[in-house]
Amino acid sequence: MYRIVITGPASRDIQEAYDWWAENRSRDQATRWYLAIHNSIALLQEHPQRCSLAPEADLQASGVRQFLFGTGRRRTHRIVFGIDGNTVVIFRVRHTSQDALVFDDLA
Repeated sequence: MYRIVITGPASRDIQEAYDWWAENRSRDQATRWYLAIHNSIALLQEHPQRCSLAPEADLQASGVRQFLFGTGRRRTHRIVFGIDGNTVVIFRVRHTSQDALVFDDLA
């Protein structure tokens, strides 16, 4: 079982997405999204290597992976992470329409 570490930038990404949902949809939808993204992150405790390499895989020697997430039929967000030994490090949570990450986005 892997340990999960959510970086500060990833936590901010989650909070910003929650705030957007609350302002543009509803607080109930925002809360459902927030709980669902954390449940999806928790799934990475087992077999995170099953997730595909992210387009930004070459930004780290150990590779960067992504887990596509959505609360409906469409996957709207990418959970971007790395595996360091027995730890899964969540670098960012990005909407799929956002530009690719650059090296500084993973710091």
